[in-house]
Amino acid sequence: MIAETTTLPGVLLIKRDIFEDHRGFYTQLYQQESYEEIFQEHIGSNIMFLEDDIAVSSKHVLRGFHGDNRTWKLVTCLSGKFYIVIATCKPGNDFGKWQSFILSESNGHQLLVPPLRGNAYLVMSDSAIFHYKQSCIYKGAVEQFTYRYDDPRFNVWWPVKEPILSLRDDHVPQ
Repeated sequence: MIAETTTLPGVLLIKRDIFEDHRGFYTQLYQQESYEEIFQEHIGSNIMFLEDDIAVSSKHVLRGFHGDNRTWKLVTCLSGKFYIVIATCKPGNDFGKWQSFILSESNGHQLLVPPLRGNAYLVMSDSAIFHYKQSCIYKGAVEQFTYRYDDPRFNVWWPVKEPILSLRDDHVPQ
């Protein structure tokens, strides 16, 4: 397993080992000791994950920028493929800075997303399973910030013109 820094402070791209043969593949999704070493090396502290969540979506579903000021997330694509964008949502000079990634079941990559970073993603395969470990218990959208996927302050390029949005993501004021 290799962890790489990104252009966004605190955001790590983790490339897991995948063992593949004629039967399929095997990979380890999370092992506390290994990840604690990575977290210590790259961010200088440990992260205790308290909750695992999944979202299953179909092609062209785009889930907008969501996040909060306290939760670390470890994001993985369990099935399919998605285009994910992490954006800095902390007020200041870096607000709106973003970076995109492709996560898929075949590349096995994960993203560590710190607090005050929003993540938004677009499903590029027929369907996809988005898995994330969270360092805080999710208490609903009322405790999160939300930005539209096309917020002009981010100016993100998306590989689809007419995404499928939830009411929450479609009705966020800009």
